[in-house]
Amino acid sequence: MKVVLREDVKRLGNKGDIIDVAEGYGRNYLIPRGLAVAASKGVLKDVNFVQDSRAKKDARQEQDARDLATRLQELTVTVAAKSGEGGKLYGAVTSRDVAAELERLLSEKIDRRKIEIPEAIKKPGSYLILIRLYPGVQVEITLNVVAK
Repeated sequence: MKVVLREDVKRLGNKGDIIDVAEGYGRNYLIPRGLAVAASKGVLKDVNFVQDSRAKKDARQEQDARDLATRLQELTVTVAAKSGEGGKLYGAVTSRDVAAELERLLSEKIDRRKIEIPEAIKKPGSYLILIRLYPGVQVEITLNVVAK
């Protein structure tokens, strides 16, 4: 029996996949629980349309990420942080601080979870940080931390 998955099913497939399952498994488990629908011409046509639109959306998002990566490569981010005697910072510079500064510079929001800082930044200086914009699209930028 061919079915189209409506949700991700562990060890079976992801949402939108067209799979072949045993007749009883599909009729007695997948379909009643709303995890799948029987594959018919209309359903397959809808699935193909959704997959095409998803592919176009993914391509557009990847291109936007590549464009942003080229803009970021030319950029050096400077973050000012409060410091005490001996040049040691109060607290640390976090990905949230970097994201706020990038948003101010680019007028475009970057998710702080995409910014990877290898170690805690607790002293002024220059650091390399990695920003993962999209799967396969990442950029390394220079972060300058200066004391206030």
